[in-house]
Amino acid sequence: MAYATGVDVGSTQTKAIIIDESRQIIGRALTDTGANIILAAEKAFHLALDDAAVPEEEVEYIIGTGYGRYRVTFGNTQVTEISCHGRGAVHLFPKTRTVLDMGGQDTKAIRVGPDGNILDFCMNDKCAAGTGRFLGAAATALDIPLDQLGNTALQAEKAVRISTTCTVFAESEVLSWLGKGKKIEDILWGVHQSIASRSVGLLRRVGIEDELTFTGGVARNKGMIKALEESLELQLNVSADSHYLGALGAALFALDHIVSSRAPLAVEE
Repeated sequence: MAYATGVDVGSTQTKAIIIDESRQIIGRALTDTGANIILAAEKAFHLALDDAAVPEEEVEYIIGTGYGRYRVTFGNTQVTEISCHGRGAVHLFPKTRTVLDMGGQDTKAIRVGPDGNILDFCMNDKCAAGTGRFLGAAATALDIPLDQLGNTALQAEKAVRISTTCTVFAESEVLSWLGKGKKIEDILWGVHQSIASRSVGLLRRVGIEDELTFTGGVARNKGMIKALEESLELQLNVSADSHYLGALGAALFALDHIVSSRAPLAVEE
């Protein structure tokens, strides 16, 4: 039995997935990226090996992806996160035609074909206002753990309209509303709606087609899921593994390499 691995080094967290020859996930790991990207990649890989109970020597091919993909020094090659998220999304949800990948530093809207190939994409790489970083600024301002933002926002009665278009000023605006007596949950719901609105704008640039799969770290935020679904007026594909779809896509590309390397060479007669 041979195994393939994908390591997705994101700006905030690093993920690793190990799959077997039947394309089943047998090991996964998640760790903070931190300042030492090489160490984070190695840690995620070895944690995934432990989770899968697979010896390192049985992993035949490793692909790095994410913004720190070139720091996966033990890997065999690299593939862009856009390709990996598209591939991973279609593997998990075969009818996926649109992907929204929302991470710590950027958001990507991706249109994919039936096999996960990339047809079009765009990203807000020049502004973090529609990303996890914007949520992080709100969490800091309100002194709320990041993983509690979504559930807190869902308790809102009336959203506060967030007008700032810059993450740098998000904390100031949140504190301003707090000073005016607005409820924390209403402020947070406004933040979620603001991010959703920006994400929908990106998606429209590539074309919104059923089905839409939500990937990346922010896909674990229930408030963000609801805000997007209300803005888009459709139900998103989301799973417990949505955070890992970049790493899964990389692992699938790695398995492709393993399979193709075993294919017999054609013999001319």
